[in-house]
Amino acid sequence: MEFWTSLASFMGVFAFCQSMLHAVLPPEIRFAAATVLHRLFLCFSTYCYYDITETDGVSTNELYHSVQLYLSRSASVAATRLSLSRGLNSSAFTFGLSSHDRLVDTFRGATATWEHVVTQRQAQTFSWRPLPEEKRSFTLRIKKKDKPLFVPAYLDHIMDTATELRRRSQERLLYTNSRGSSGGIESRGFPWESVPFKHPSTFETLAMDPERKELIMADLRDFTEGKAFYEKTGRAWKRGYLLYGPPGTGKSSMIAAMANFLGYDVYDLELTEVSTNSELRKLLMKTTSKSIIVIEDIDCSINLTNRGPKKPPIDSPSPSPEDSNAASPKTITLSGLLNFTDGLWSCCGSERIFVFTTNHVEKLDSALLRSGRMDMHILMGYCSFPALKILMKNYLGIDDGDLDEKSDLVTGLEAAIDEAEITPADVSEILIKNRRRDKRAASAELLETLKARWEKRRKEGGKKSSGDGMEVEEEEEEKRALDSPKESGQAMEGRNGKDEGAL
Repeated sequence: MEFWTSLASFMGVFAFCQSMLHAVLPPEIRFAAATVLHRLFLCFSTYCYYDITETDGVSTNELYHSVQLYLSRSASVAATRLSLSRGLNSSAFTFGLSSHDRLVDTFRGATATWEHVVTQRQAQTFSWRPLPEEKRSFTLRIKKKDKPLFVPAYLDHIMDTATELRRRSQERLLYTNSRGSSGGIESRGFPWESVPFKHPSTFETLAMDPERKELIMADLRDFTEGKAFYEKTGRAWKRGYLLYGPPGTGKSSMIAAMANFLGYDVYDLELTEVSTNSELRKLLMKTTSKSIIVIEDIDCSINLTNRGPKKPPIDSPSPSPEDSNAASPKTITLSGLLNFTDGLWSCCGSERIFVFTTNHVEKLDSALLRSGRMDMHILMGYCSFPALKILMKNYLGIDDGDLDEKSDLVTGLEAAIDEAEITPADVSEILIKNRRRDKRAASAELLETLKARWEKRRKEGGKKSSGDGMEVEEEEEEKRALDSPKESGQAMEGRNGKDEGAL
C-alpha cells in the first residue's frame, strides 16, 4: 500500500513540474532542447537510420514500393500482423507489414532492421493534388560500422530483386502488331495489342532429343546471366535464333518453351502489316526488355532475296515517273530488317531475344544468317526415337521404365521412326486418336502406322518428302545455304545444337 502511495505522490510531482515547464518555457525552447537531446543520442548511438517515404513531394517514391515488395517475401513468414494485396495482371499475393511492425533482414553477413511507420497526416487547407490521409514510410536501421556494406549495394539489391519479383508475379503477355486505322502508329499511341500468354509448352514436354534441349537451355541461361559479359565486351545484350525445318516439327512450340523457361513476354511481329522501315523501328522502340521478338515464316513475309534493284531489259521502254511511283510503294527493305536486328536501333533496350522461323532456309539472304543476327541455327527435323519417347510419355503416360528396350515393340518403333521420316505433329495426331486405348495397344497402332509410312516411302523409291512436299534437292539447297555461316562458326546442324557466334 505504501508503494502505491509513493508512486501516486511521484506522479503528482512529475505532473506539477511538467506544467511549470510548459508555463515558463516557450514551445520554441522546448523544441530546441528536444532536438539537441535527440542529436546527442544519435552521436552516441551505434545505429544509423534511413527513412523511405511513400511519396517524394508530389511524386511517387519507387524505392518505397520496391522495399514493400522485397520485404513481402520474409513478411509472410516472420511478421505477426500482415496486410495482403494483389496487383493487376499479377498471379501472386503481396504480403506487407502493418503499422509499426518490424522485420529483420541480413545482407552480406550484416543485419538490417525494417520498421513500417504509419502516421496520420495533418489536415490540408488546399492542394491541387490531395495527398493520402495517412503518411507511410519505412525506417531502415543498420549499425554505423556496416554502412559501407549497405549503401548503395543493399538498396540496388532491393531494386533488382523487386523488379524480378514484379516481373515473375505478372502474367506474361503475347503481343501482336496490326495496321489498324489509316493514321498509322502515331494515331494509335501504342502499336502493340496484347493477350495473356497461356501456351503450356515447356522444354520438358518438347519433342526433341534431350541432349539438344540441354544445349539450348544452357545457351539461354548463359544469355540471361551475361549482363556483365556483354557490358565488358561492348556488345548489345541480345541474341538471335533461327528455327528452320519442315512444317510440323515444333518451331512454335520451341518459341513457347523458350518464353516459359525465361519468363519473357512474346512479341509476334507480322511484317506484312508494317509499311516502312521507319515504322519497323518504332515498333522495336515500343518493345520491353526481357522479351522475345518473333518473326515467323520470314521467307514468306517480305522479299529478302534481292540485294538491289533489277535492271530492266534493254528493249523495254523506260518507265514513266507515274509508273515508277506506282510500282515502288513504301515497303520494308532488306537493309531495314538488318538494321532492325543488328543495327544501332537494335540497342534501344536490353535482354531481348530475336527468333526467326522458316521452312526454306535456302531462300534467306546470307546477310541475315550471319552471327549477330541469327547467332544460333536450330534444325527442327523429323521425329527421332528420343523425341518419340517424350511424345509417348506426354500422350500415353508411358515412362522409360515402362518400356522393355529389348522387346519387339520398342525395337520396331526405333527402326520405323527413323525410316518413316514423320514430323512430331503427325505422331502427336496418331497418339491423340489412340490416347483412350490401352497403352500397349496404342503403341502397337503407332508402330503399324509408322511401318505403313515406311513401306510407302520404300515403294516410292525412298524419296524424302516433308509435310509440304519438300524434296531431297531442297534439303540439299538448305545445307548449301548454311555453308557460309558454318565457316564462320555460326551454324548448328543436327545434334550440334549450339553456336558461340558473336552478337
